[in-house]
Amino acid sequence: MNRTIEDAAVMRNHYDTNEQLRAHLQLFIDAYNHARRLKTLRGLTPYEHVLQIWTKEPQRFRLDSSHHNSGSYT
Repeated sequence: MNRTIEDAAVMRNHYDTNEQLRAHLQLFIDAYNHARRLKTLRGLTPYEHVLQIWTKEPQRFRLDSSHHNSGSYT
């Protein structure tokens, strides 16, 4: 994941401030977690996968993960 972030965000852009970098990284991570479908997760996004696991085995989590959605609310 670190290499994915580095290749997609850090190496392709120039940032004048750390705040610009942080803002872009947050957008990238939100898009990745909520839109990117991964083969290793059988076509689910990372967010969908976590929700699926939480539904099947809620005892593995301390908090309901569906309440921690930092992505799109649509």
